Formats: sequence, C-alpha cells, structure tokens
Amino acid sequence: MALDTAHWQERLTALAEKRGVVGASFAIALGDETVAGATGVLNLRTKAPASTESLFQIGSITKVWTAVLAMQLVDEGLVDLDKPLVTYLPDFTVADPEVTSTVTARHLLAHTSGIDGDLFLDTGRGDDCLEKYVAAMADLKQNHPLGATMSYCNSGYILLGRLIEVVRGKTWDTVLRENLFAPLGLTSAGTLPEEALLYGAATGHVEPPGADEPAVTPQWGIYRSCGPAGLIHMTATDLLAFARLHLDGGVTKDGTRILTEASITAMQQPEVDIPDRWTLADQWGLGWFLMDWDGRKVYGHDGATLGQGGFLRILPDTGLSVALLANGGHMRELFTDLFSEVFSELAGVEMPDWPTPVDDPGELDASAYVGSYVREGVEMTVEADGSDLKATVRPTGPLAETMGEREPTVMTLRRFEGDAFVAREKADDPWTPAVFFSLPDGGRYLHFGARATPRVG
Repeated sequence: MALDTAHWQERLTALAEKRGVVGASFAIALGDETVAGATGVLNLRTKAPASTESLFQIGSITKVWTAVLAMQLVDEGLVDLDKPLVTYLPDFTVADPEVTSTVTARHLLAHTSGIDGDLFLDTGRGDDCLEKYVAAMADLKQNHPLGATMSYCNSGYILLGRLIEVVRGKTWDTVLRENLFAPLGLTSAGTLPEEALLYGAATGHVEPPGADEPAVTPQWGIYRSCGPAGLIHMTATDLLAFARLHLDGGVTKDGTRILTEASITAMQQPEVDIPDRWTLADQWGLGWFLMDWDGRKVYGHDGATLGQGGFLRILPDTGLSVALLANGGHMRELFTDLFSEVFSELAGVEMPDWPTPVDDPGELDASAYVGSYVREGVEMTVEADGSDLKATVRPTGPLAETMGEREPTVMTLRRFEGDAFVAREKADDPWTPAVFFSLPDGGRYLHFGARATPRVG
C-alpha cells in the first residue's frame, strides 16, 4: 500500500489544530517507504515553523536506546542480565541492603526493581554526572519489593547508563553516538543542548497555573544526569530508523549488525504484567512496553519531558512503524486521534478504547482506597467524596521546584472496573486510569502514571 504524504500531512495539521498542539513532527514507515510531515511552530516566542528536519526531545523513548546499549554488553559477554548489579558496580548501593546485593540489570530494564524511580537530581554538566547521581541513590527506598510488580523507574535507567559507562570506559553519551547514532546514520541526533542548537530545535510548552494557553517552558531540558532515562533529541524519521533496526532483527539498512536476533527477540518478550494495563500497555519487556491491539502484537514507548512528548508504535506483522514528536498542548490526545487513523487505514487495526467511568458505580467502600500514598517526587492523599474518590496530588523534589510546580492538583477518581478508577482534574480533561492493588507482602498500592505508589497511612 502506497503512503499518501499529502493525506497524512492534512490529517496531522487538522488534528494538531483541534488539540491545540503547538508544534509536531510525524513519520510513518511501511516496508521500504517512509513519509513525514510537520505542523505548527517550534517556539511560540520566535514563531519558527516546525519541519520534518526539526529536532524534538524524545523523552523516555531514550530508555529503549539505553536498553539496546545494555543488550550489546550482553551480546559481547560483558554483562549477564541475571547477575547482581554489584558484580559490575561494586560501589552501588540503595537504602535496602538486600536490594543492593541482589538487583539485576533485568530488573532495571523491565522496571521491576522497586527502587524509587523519580529522583531528578542535577549533578552537574561534567562527564562524572552519572557517577555522582548513582552515589546519590544510596538513600533511595523501595516503592515495592524487588521483582514483585512493575513501577516505572527513571533512576534504574540512569543506573543502567552508569553500568554502560563503567564496562565501556566511556561516557553514556559517547557510547550512544558510537554504537547507535553513527551506524544508523543519524547526523543531527544528540543529547546536549549545544548540539541541538546547531539545528532547528523545538522548545517545550506548558500551561502555567491558572493559564489557559501554553507558554514556553522555563527550562529547555532535564539535567544531564538523567540522560540515559530521557535526554535524546532527534527527528521523527530518525526515530523510525531505530524502529527499523528492531523490525530487521538488529541489522541496519546498510547491513551492519548492531544487536543479535536473540537480543532483539528478548527485548520484545514480556517480563511483567502492568497493574494499570490501560495507560501504556499490558506488559513490559526489556525496554519496550508490549500491547495487544485488536488481537495483534504491538510494541513501543512514550516519552514526556519538559513540555514535549514523543510516541512510537511498531506493528511487527506488517512492518508498520509510526512516530510522533510534539512540543505542547494536548499531545496525548493528538497521538490517540492520529495513530487510530493510521493503524486502522494502513493495517486494519483498531486501537483499544480509552476507559471511561461506569454510569452507576454503585456503593463505594472507600476504606480500601483512602490514605496517603508517597514516593519520590509526589505525595497523594486519597479521600472519600460521595460515590467517588478525591485525590490531592502534591509534586515534590528539585524538578518540581525548577518548574514552579508547587501547588497541589485535586482530582476526581471515578470507578470503571473493580479496583480500577479513572481520574481527572477538570470536567473537560480526559480521564486517566488509576488502579489500586495489593501485593503478597500485605502492602496496598496505587498504580498511577505507570508508577506503583505505596500507601503509607
């Protein structure tokens, strides 16, 4: 099936305008054919137009790139996924001594370590920033017992970045450029703002408290110490070159092998079920998250950074891959609208419906849900509110202070299935899943935003 560039450009433009997205770059690859489009502006101050050559931050899609670098170490026999991490990083430590001595790279890749994952810490711009960050992990506690469930863990991927540095004897940024950017032919991709300045780079946009319109974010990117978890910038077509690597069994377009077929396959195999199977996916593999769309296997990853968002989905049975990068506005709604059309029209696949509350939730026993839920970066208080729940969410930590996010958000939680609720702040906001669950250790948790947050009182 031939890809119609004009059609998809028109749909991107119309849907981005509908969703109030500031700027976006979009690409589709099917077989040997790739089409791309762009709309909006890179910066509301400068009004510079977005183009298919514009660089956007891909946020946490970076994690899959870090996962590939880690799997290269496995292919070369330099790292065993199931050996304790202290085998390679003897100075590594977290608050729980048992976790320190037993956590593995497999736990980190699949987000099952339980290590509190949202420590966003500026450890400087030097080449020792990851070393300093890992030293600062010494006080990090557990969100859940090791291996018990899945909770999204940025700190775990920064730790993987440090593992790559120590084994390779080079910075994560350098290994990324040499082992992935160069063989994939990605000349404009990078990790540092001074690299992005050499090209047309998007800046993020957020809605300040009380505002109805997006504004330029007060900071362009996150700290260099968070690089392996979310600091890559690139074009949407660059992102599809990475997708093609996984569709082609670890070989680049020119025949260079970057990863073994065994590692490519392992990355796409489920490691853990996700308690909230609606927000992102059903399961997590080694880097990728894994979905069932209309009975078909799909894998991908999302990214959210300071006022920018990225979305990548791959349908392996047809070789279809789709990337969207955007810089403010209702980016997830644009993703849903656009990808629904692409996958339906090009592959006959219907994306799952987004959960909405039931009309009659029935009587609510709030005792199973009320309490305080706390992890690094956020504190949530859940209270009864008639037949609903009310959650007051308070951002904490240095990143929240940098972004000026000090005021709490109050959200309504309404049941839609068993212990699964959907949450929103305003009546016109989209619903977001929030799932309460228990583990064998007796702990009660709230899975929200892909994180498992323990109830502490």
